Amino acid sequence: MQLVKQQLLAALAGELESLSPGAGARAAFESPKVAEHGDFACTAAMQLAKALKQNPRALAEQLRGQLLANTQFAQWVAAVEIAGPGFINIRLKPEAKQQVIREVLAQADFYGYQKDTGHKMMVEFVSANPTGPLHVGHGRQAALGDSICNLWATQGQQVYREFYYNDAGVQIATLAKSTQLRAKGFKPGDDCWPTDPENPESKSFYNGDYINDIAQDFLAKKTVQADDRSFTASGDVDDIDSIRQFAVAYLRHEQDLDLRAFAVKFDNYYLESSLYTSGRVERTVQQLIAAGKTFDQDGALWLKTTDYGDDKDRVMKKSDGSYTYFVPDVAYHLAKWERGFHRVVNIQGTDHHGTIARVRAGLQAAGMGVAPGYPDYVLHTMVRVIKDGEEVKISKRTGGYVTLRDLIDWTSKDAVRFFLLSRKPDTEYTFDVNLAVAKNNDNPVYYVQYAHARICSVLAAWKDKEGGDEATLQQADLSPLNTPAAQALMLVLAKYPDMLTNAAQGFAPHDVTFYLRDLASQYHSYYDAERILVDDPVVKKARLALVSATAQVLRNGLAVLGVSAPTKM
Repeated sequence: MQLVKQQLLAALAGELESLSPGAGARAAFESPKVAEHGDFACTAAMQLAKALKQNPRALAEQLRGQLLANTQFAQWVAAVEIAGPGFINIRLKPEAKQQVIREVLAQADFYGYQKDTGHKMMVEFVSANPTGPLHVGHGRQAALGDSICNLWATQGQQVYREFYYNDAGVQIATLAKSTQLRAKGFKPGDDCWPTDPENPESKSFYNGDYINDIAQDFLAKKTVQADDRSFTASGDVDDIDSIRQFAVAYLRHEQDLDLRAFAVKFDNYYLESSLYTSGRVERTVQQLIAAGKTFDQDGALWLKTTDYGDDKDRVMKKSDGSYTYFVPDVAYHLAKWERGFHRVVNIQGTDHHGTIARVRAGLQAAGMGVAPGYPDYVLHTMVRVIKDGEEVKISKRTGGYVTLRDLIDWTSKDAVRFFLLSRKPDTEYTFDVNLAVAKNNDNPVYYVQYAHARICSVLAAWKDKEGGDEATLQQADLSPLNTPAAQALMLVLAKYPDMLTNAAQGFAPHDVTFYLRDLASQYHSYYDAERILVDDPVVKKARLALVSATAQVLRNGLAVLGVSAPTKM
């Protein structure tokens, strides 16, 4: 139905242009709030009335007459009606709605995709420091990042996935020291815990059982292989550098296993340490100084972030010579810009909100032509986990938080992905483990997957009994699909491409989950209203074509979310 819509929009634009030069740009269709009012709505007459000094309803009547006389409208439209002060409601002919079936079956996995734009974009997500297994919050970020990548791929973007992590600094030093003490036979609760006696102000040590696992493998001189590194342990408990490198590689490998279980892959891993070893941080600071965007005060170097809308200027380099945490972020994003990624999206926790203004200010101040809104951010809240009616907070393995692997083991990859994507990123979410494993209509992922499996069982029965071939459904006579139940289902199928576009632009994969639930509901209603495998071969094939197209769109939408579409349940 996309072709039908495009033809009708072009016809509407032409008629509006005849009323007022330039008015063709106002050609647009809306979805009526009440389905009974029609299939498309148009408010152009009310928008043009003032400029043309006409009564909006009278102008709508004039436009209605022109549209009824238009060839494209005559082909696809059953009625054009005026409502209220000048709304134009359009009712499509059944054959117009039926076109969506041919589009879906012809385009298959690529239904809803836009043409390749030639533009590339980067999505940075997860970006967890290698100090422990991935927690549920990382899982929400992984689901968001991966599905946003998939959404933008449908819009013709060349999408690149990047994982940024800190492989140095205080947290990594604490990890190395924690592992060293476990290797020496100490444990949480001993006098050396929870703080480093050599540095009482350092962070608490890491207490989870996984630290002892790292220590024992280090003593065994094992080799660990991660996606971005490999390292063999020396086994020397006094070799703190070897312990640090081994622990980082070990936990990167653990995170790789977490992400593999979640079906998430990255194109590149970017190390924070490389920003310093390559001199990029220092070069960035010198760029900002040369641009006249810094000043010295109280022994520190400040950036004039108020020039770019920040509420106060920010320290870049402290009096002790160390950089504040947003400086490497600026350097990193300048590297993204130089690598040709002029569209960048960062998926981060809401605790990063305070860094947005200063990072963007630093990027603009560098004088490289970076746009004011670069990069885009999608901020998400953490996730509460409920199991058997009680909140789960502690994991023995980590000494604290519930891991992503725990959640997958308790439920499934599909349930975790669908559930974590079913709310807006910035809203609180409670993951109910018991609901996620329930096999009933209250479980949204089960409800959607069951609709797909139900269709597959119908198609399988047709193939087994009659030797049917789905390829032949593309040529089916669709004229029998003129009932309210069939047309309602086709209209939902037709909304899929626009839904994808809007979800991508709004970084809103939750819109896909809502759509899939609506489509599944509409299919279940259709299935209850009309028997599919009837005796009449023409009616049967038309209905099979409709449900086959429905299965295809369910499959496509689930793929965007990274969720499987089972054929049996």
